Amino acid sequence: MSNSIIDKLNIFSNPLKMFFPKKMVGIDIGTASIKVVEISRWGQGKTLENYGEIKSASLYKEPFRNAEKGSYLLSNYFVSRAIRAVLDEARIKTKAVIFSVPDFSTFCTSFELPPMDASELKNAVYYNASQYIPLPVSETTLDWQLIGGTPGDRQSGLKIFLVAIPNQTIQDYQKVAQLAGLELYAIEAEALGLRRALVRENKNCICVVDIGVQSTTINMIDKKSLKKSYSFDFAGSQLTYSISSSLGLGHGEAEELKNREGLTSLKEEISKTLYLLIDPLVLEIKKVLSDFYQQEGREVDAVYLTGGTSGLPGLKEYFAEVLKKKVEIPNCFSELLYPPILGESLEKMAPSFSVATGVALGGLET
Repeated sequence: MSNSIIDKLNIFSNPLKMFFPKKMVGIDIGTASIKVVEISRWGQGKTLENYGEIKSASLYKEPFRNAEKGSYLLSNYFVSRAIRAVLDEARIKTKAVIFSVPDFSTFCTSFELPPMDASELKNAVYYNASQYIPLPVSETTLDWQLIGGTPGDRQSGLKIFLVAIPNQTIQDYQKVAQLAGLELYAIEAEALGLRRALVRENKNCICVVDIGVQSTTINMIDKKSLKKSYSFDFAGSQLTYSISSSLGLGHGEAEELKNREGLTSLKEEISKTLYLLIDPLVLEIKKVLSDFYQQEGREVDAVYLTGGTSGLPGLKEYFAEVLKKKVEIPNCFSELLYPPILGESLEKMAPSFSVATGVALGGLET
């Protein structure tokens, strides 16, 4: 049971609301780049039609998002132009799009409610939401899912997973879609897109760690339900900056060195610098896993790494050693149809496209 943000956007005039779409575009507007994925559905099969990426450095001196302002886009006009450019370059004609909203622009939490009937649930969620989000409920759009308990069962309480998105953020995305000549089908929190793209086993308990340019999220997913989502300041850009500072290198050269050598570097000033930055994140993950076990009584079956920094040489192995868990870098494209010749390239690109793929898939669900 959920209260969909799609309904909240008041886009009932969109014909896609009446007929199940056969093609959908997922767009992930990151700090340093914009990723676009187009997926089609034919029967039960889904095909990767096209994909594309555009980096802010290739267009502007500033990133697509202002870190100091957190959730705000640099400029609706510039972002819409960048999206239009990557769509045209990839020859994507589909106008129906779903935007992902990053963790630092959303408020995710879970809470419990006493036993009640299904007819009472919606009002109870809205009444209690104000206790868990930092903004007035009137200034946000709420999305929620029932992740535990059964309405009407008077013997057990209910567990709710709540996502709140500031209305200003929604208005920004609506304006970007309009300026880019697109039809906004929905918007969705990154964490929900990641769950859909990466976690496919119904029985497993998975911890998905998404390491982005500006922040990192740790998402606890049990039986394909998102149970917890935590956001941290750790960012891939910090690693590049530290290498740049310690070795006196330019940003581009430091980025290349980081991606090529990472934790396996024979240069002590590189590996030591990276370990010092990564260890606090490892400690946060361990704490989240411990807290989840205490609260839910569930051990994690595996840790999934995704995001542009997940492929840092030596990172996967180090996480597995310290966390004592199975650690994987899943491929968001693995269950889509695409030409076999693209397999190797897509596997390398997959961690950066997980969010865009997940939200695109959301528009094709039954």
